[in-house]
Amino acid sequence: MNEDALRALVRESIARHLGGAASDPAAPKPLTFMGHASHYRYPLPESEGPCLIEPTVRCNRCGYCESHGH
Repeated sequence: MNEDALRALVRESIARHLGGAASDPAAPKPLTFMGHASHYRYPLPESEGPCLIEPTVRCNRCGYCESHGH
């Protein structure tokens, strides 16, 4: 590999990293999330009984057991 080929490889790699035009249109693109994963809530059935986190307390639908607790 000569110096010109190495320079071209470095430029292409930097352009890909910075989101510039990639030479391969099928190259994977980074994912973008509309919200943070910690805000996701799991669908659990409603409970009128004790809290899943603190069983000595009645469930008040705070949502803590449905999330990661953030």
